[in-house]
Amino acid sequence: MASDTKGLVHLGDFDVIVVGAGHAGIEAAAAAARLGVSAALFTLGLDGIGNMPCNPSIGGTAKGHLVREIDALGGVMALAADATTLQSRMLNRGKGPAVHSLRAQIDRQAYHRFTKEYLEHIPGLSIKQAEVVDILIENGWVKGVCTRLHGFYGAKAVVLCTGTNLAGKIFVGDASVPSGPDGQHAATLLAESLRAAGLPMRRFKTGTPARVHRRSIDFSVLERQPGEEPPEPFSFLTPPGGVKNQVDCFIAWTNPETHNVIRANLHRSPLYGGAIEGIGPRYCPSIEDKVVRFADKDRHQIFVEPCGPDTEEMYLQGMSSSLPEDVQIAMYRTIRGFEHLEIMRPAYAIEYDCIDPQALRHTLESRAVAGLYGAGQFNGTSGYEEAAAQGLLAGANAALAVLGREPMTLPRYTSYLGTLVDDLVTKGVMDPYRMMTSRSEYRLTLRQDNADERLTPIGRKFGLVDDERWVAFEKAMEVKAAEENRLASTTVRAADLNAVTEKEGLPPVEKGGTAAQLLRRPELTYDHIAAVIGPGEGVDSRMAGRIVTEIKYEGYIARQQRVIRETKRLESQPIPVDFDYAPLEGLRLEAREKLQKLRPADIAAAGRIPGVSPADIAVLSVAVAAANDKAHLLEDTGYEP
Repeated sequence: MASDTKGLVHLGDFDVIVVGAGHAGIEAAAAAARLGVSAALFTLGLDGIGNMPCNPSIGGTAKGHLVREIDALGGVMALAADATTLQSRMLNRGKGPAVHSLRAQIDRQAYHRFTKEYLEHIPGLSIKQAEVVDILIENGWVKGVCTRLHGFYGAKAVVLCTGTNLAGKIFVGDASVPSGPDGQHAATLLAESLRAAGLPMRRFKTGTPARVHRRSIDFSVLERQPGEEPPEPFSFLTPPGGVKNQVDCFIAWTNPETHNVIRANLHRSPLYGGAIEGIGPRYCPSIEDKVVRFADKDRHQIFVEPCGPDTEEMYLQGMSSSLPEDVQIAMYRTIRGFEHLEIMRPAYAIEYDCIDPQALRHTLESRAVAGLYGAGQFNGTSGYEEAAAQGLLAGANAALAVLGREPMTLPRYTSYLGTLVDDLVTKGVMDPYRMMTSRSEYRLTLRQDNADERLTPIGRKFGLVDDERWVAFEKAMEVKAAEENRLASTTVRAADLNAVTEKEGLPPVEKGGTAAQLLRRPELTYDHIAAVIGPGEGVDSRMAGRIVTEIKYEGYIARQQRVIRETKRLESQPIPVDFDYAPLEGLRLEAREKLQKLRPADIAAAGRIPGVSPADIAVLSVAVAAANDKAHLLEDTGYEP
């Protein structure tokens, strides 16, 4: 990293500079500017703002939760997704409400246009096309950024949202070239400067399937996959009916012949030939990986999805690959419906640099460099949604630090975003991190439908939630409270309810009760009750579903809330910033080393560090309590025991 500006032209100063305008950068820049600081967003190309280099979709399992949380905190992604949705479906309908996750197929170009225009209209935000090649550091503090054209911009905080561009390298068979996604410039010089500064960098990889021409697919033999009606929006601000299904998606399948082509050419894959050094995503493997790892399977699913209404490009989800283009053609054409497939953009793997996230604080600030923040794939994660969520948190905290305000940190029990960040900075990553519902121990409480209740008051406290969103939130909470009271106090006669349910062949109820009591029966829905007592004023399908879920799962939710209260109790035991772990002989060596390195803020955080056992926590709790008592006595009396 640079230590002076010799030979550079000083072109301006900002409070916060965000490097990279992908999904992380968009949210970081918007959040910083929303808090009232002067902010600048640097991008390699203005046409790459909000780019979707992989699947043009938003949401999915657990990812939909993150999008709702971003929205609840005043972010951009949900609004952009709702404005550009081609098809919407709620995943996991057949499972419990904790794992219901919204997913939308997106018009790729429209998403770019929406996000670019949105950013252009944010007061206090400057957007600049320039390659950042270095970060200026003085005495351990960020001072600004240097560009390739010898410009210098001063800054009090910098947020790195470099995606897969950081020392990016594209692989297709034995061909490789330095490049970011979609032919973007590789940020090689910035990567070199970060490594030279001693930041703990590592090498990861990901990949994307081919884009193929619509006319070359025989859709008549594929399985049609329509959108869900009525489609549900992501944003709490989007009214019912604000999202429309415009297209169908389709499903195809690989077969043994496909797998034989892949196996016969594994030696031509850079992944298996050793050319790729980076570690790939465990939960989004290439088709080569699938064939090798799941050799017992004779077919794998392919989702055939449009990239937009104004392009003939189709995306083949589930078929990412780094095989040579001739092998890709042969592979695809073994699949029913793909016999004459035309590739428009071949599949490729991309290798890139990222930081070890254990070098970050829960604010996403670097432990080594004050004012330097990271978000998205730079932090070792995978996915648009994970990136956007981190970007919002990093951008907000960068601005809050500049303003001298307390940072915004989110405990695990508040959100999937809190879970994501805690996993990154305490557990670290061995491969690109992907959010899944199984990663949260509080998933029944952290449903996607109640993200506003959990996070909008927090966003309002820190200044991320504007008046429009706050008024809408307060109105929604009034509607919810009124309907809960009505359901709890309104008696429904058995005969009246049975007259409704018998039309559906449901077993009759033997006796009536309050609407809330009856809704605890698994087979009864809000519509059944509303057919007898009428719908609640202002209660739409989303609010009705939320209320019913909380009624049906009341006991389980209460149990989880008790666990959360215990976690909060442990978090109330802060560990002094300068706490010395070395004298604690009761700690195992591994625990002592990890605690010294990661320096958790409290006992709860310490307990989540891999390698720190319950026995270690017992020893640590006693020592921390003694240290805190000593500190309080000194503060209150001036006497040090």
